[in-house]
Amino acid sequence: MGNFRFYRRVSIFPGLSINLSKSGPSLTVGMRGAHVTVGSNGVRKTVGIPGTGIYYTSHSGYHSGAHSAHVDTPITDAQQTTAHSLAQLIMVMCIVGAIALAIALVGSIAGGK
Repeated sequence: MGNFRFYRRVSIFPGLSINLSKSGPSLTVGMRGAHVTVGSNGVRKTVGIPGTGIYYTSHSGYHSGAHSAHVDTPITDAQQTTAHSLAQLIMVMCIVGAIALAIALVGSIAGGK
């Protein structure tokens, strides 16, 4: 049985794009051969040789520190949910800021003609 997938990339201006998918929005900054994507699952850095299919990618996920720090009592589901919601809020704020910056840049370029 198959599954439904959805993905759409919207280029704001060269080097900056917003990616929309079923798992949520993400922001990609960079050029062909090297870029960084920030999304709800964390930060993904990718470098490669254009046209060859050879690339290297690394992923740093968002975490609460529960796995890296020794604690006698693990964090609760409510604390994990709060941390995840905060990470999503920060990501959305970054995307909205990038869109506002792109609109301001396009406006200043169009106004200068």
